[in-house]
Amino acid sequence: MSLTPADVSRIARLARLELDQAEQAQALTELNSMLSIIAQLQSVDTQGIVPLAHPLSVYEDVHLRLRDDVVTATSSLDEREALMANAPAKAEGLFLVPKVIE
Repeated sequence: MSLTPADVSRIARLARLELDQAEQAQALTELNSMLSIIAQLQSVDTQGIVPLAHPLSVYEDVHLRLRDDVVTATSSLDEREALMANAPAKAEGLFLVPKVIE
């Protein structure tokens, strides 16, 4: 799949970008190059290949590199109050933040 100049103009409009002719031509070349690379990746036969949780899993056990999630120090009430002193809003030792999702 390759893009046309009309496709690039539409993408630029959707992204609210103003591109002159030279910039549109460069964007067309770069986008088509990216799509070519994606097509090459999609053509690779991955049947029977086990997905990796992390790219380094090929070389070593990654889980051995991660630390255990354990409590290492407990804070006192005085430390908590000192840390919460600059909080604009707090309740019961927690930061209060404005609701952003309805």
